[in-house]
Amino acid sequence: MLRAVKPRNARSKREIEKREPKIQESGRTVLFLRGSTTNRVIQTALLDLYLLKKPNAINFSRKNKIYPFEDTSSLNFLSEKNDASFLVIGSYGKKRQNTLIFVRMFDYQVLDMLELRIENAVSMIEFKNEKCFIGLKPMILFAGSLFESSPKYQLCKSMFLDFFHGQTTDRLNIEGIQYAVCLLTEEPTDENPFPPIFFRVYMIKYLKEKQVGSKIELEEMGPRYDFSIKRTHEANEKMMKEAMKKPKKHLPKIKKNIDIDKMGDKIGQIHLEKQNINQLQTRKFKGLKRKIEDSIEDESFNKNGKKHHRVTFKDDLTLHT
Repeated sequence: MLRAVKPRNARSKREIEKREPKIQESGRTVLFLRGSTTNRVIQTALLDLYLLKKPNAINFSRKNKIYPFEDTSSLNFLSEKNDASFLVIGSYGKKRQNTLIFVRMFDYQVLDMLELRIENAVSMIEFKNEKCFIGLKPMILFAGSLFESSPKYQLCKSMFLDFFHGQTTDRLNIEGIQYAVCLLTEEPTDENPFPPIFFRVYMIKYLKEKQVGSKIELEEMGPRYDFSIKRTHEANEKMMKEAMKKPKKHLPKIKKNIDIDKMGDKIGQIHLEKQNINQLQTRKFKGLKRKIEDSIEDESFNKNGKKHHRVTFKDDLTLHT
């Protein structure tokens, strides 16, 4: 742990306040690290992810003897020193080839981890086409039932959502929607219960003027990876509860009879007095003025042999059907 530093001037005080926990956090700063041994595939993958995450990213080019699933002390130190709440570590070994480890932090402590192995890789440089601008948030698509049912794939979904999550805004400019990230997986089988995850990045091209509802087409801009899930480290229940907690003073005041659904739509509830249905102004039919309990119904047959219903009311009013 780093020692606590007391601010000596207003500038240092502002820098310390930036690192303090916030209710509405800004975009996560991602720290990219290389393990003790790497190859060209890992180096290219780290560079591609770094370019997609800029400017909220820090890239270390030197090798580090880091083993996240065995010792997390070095990760805690680097996270606090660089004020990074997300780490991506690339390494290569005989038993674990071409692995990327995604580490999520809370209060400069390891919260959870996910290890992905790169099965197939095509770097962004190999796609000779237009690229998106730096610092834009992508559209993210998850296709596959495992992202909703399997704990490992749910962790993967949560990791990538946090990885690409930028600053929270209340407005959306259509000029800033330039690329989309798609993660797809097949349905599990008995032979392959954990199918690979296909990571694709597409450039969004508008066929007409950029406006809401205009037609678009997707052009792959890279990178392209096929991931397979290996080791995972789930968050401690107590630590996760602390990470998800919000102070009561910052929560919005509860308004009576007003709810907000999952889509963000506001739903209101109106209370009325008890209504008498008999007093509703409806179209009056002559036959409905009598109650069916006050009538006597009998059946007879006409000359053609068809049934003839006769309904007799108390005042001798008859209806023929």
